[in-house]
Amino acid sequence: MDVRTSDAHERGPAVPAAPVPESFVRLRGRRFAYLDSGGPGPVLLALHGHFGRGRIFAPLAAALAGRYRVLAPDQRGHGLSDHGGPYTPDAYVADAAALLRALDAGPAAVLGHSMGGAVAFLLAERHPELVRALVVADMTVRNHAPETRPVLDVSRWPRRTPSRAALRAAIEARGIPDAGYFLDSAAEFEDGWGLLFDTDGMMASQRAFTGDFSARWAASRQPALLLRAGESFLLTRATAEWMAAARPHTALTEFPGCGHWLHADDPAGFAQAVGGFLDTVRIRGTFSTTS
Repeated sequence: MDVRTSDAHERGPAVPAAPVPESFVRLRGRRFAYLDSGGPGPVLLALHGHFGRGRIFAPLAAALAGRYRVLAPDQRGHGLSDHGGPYTPDAYVADAAALLRALDAGPAAVLGHSMGGAVAFLLAERHPELVRALVVADMTVRNHAPETRPVLDVSRWPRRTPSRAALRAAIEARGIPDAGYFLDSAAEFEDGWGLLFDTDGMMASQRAFTGDFSARWAASRQPALLLRAGESFLLTRATAEWMAAARPHTALTEFPGCGHWLHADDPAGFAQAVGGFLDTVRIRGTFSTTS
């Protein structure tokens, strides 16, 4: 694997909305941004979903400060990381593996939300030596119709608007009740306000994650926690129960009243569930402090 680490600790410019500035690392020929909460605790690699960025896990990192070191990258094509495909699941997995190796941060616990959850469990299956424990937040293994609607059509979303408020209004006018999650990727460019992801790339990425991943989900053996949002549009209760039963050492927790972005709907409960699970795994000696 081609992993270049010469600029592994290059600091990027501060982003005002983030609690700490992004750092940058070059992996497999492209530049990635990531947040690093620091500290001596065991590493938790946190992977966002489509349209997101690593900074969505800043509240979790703050809640786990002193206990766990949270690494939260902007995955390929997202946030401040380089754009461009391929956007295949295996490409995302290779990026995550390269990051852990470049930062000497593995084996680690790995958390993923939505698409990031698929990357997390595929990483556990493909690179078991890098994953000590697994947390999957509101991601299905049956990512296809009629089980779900796996592709959100963003092809006609605006490229630029005159203000952040206008960008929110334009997104919500396309059937999104609350554009807050997407606005984490809003930025002001020379020609107006836009999003830090390319809509064509996101369409390709969503399509690449469409399918049945049941066999690969069940193939790994690390202790795992599956979190389901009670109001999820992606992970049905029946599929969540199947996932918990089909994979050894897997616990299921549901968040009643929460939507798909459960980490935002109930940040305290989310942090408590993740931290409690990691504490239990740590007590059992499954993973230890990484310097």
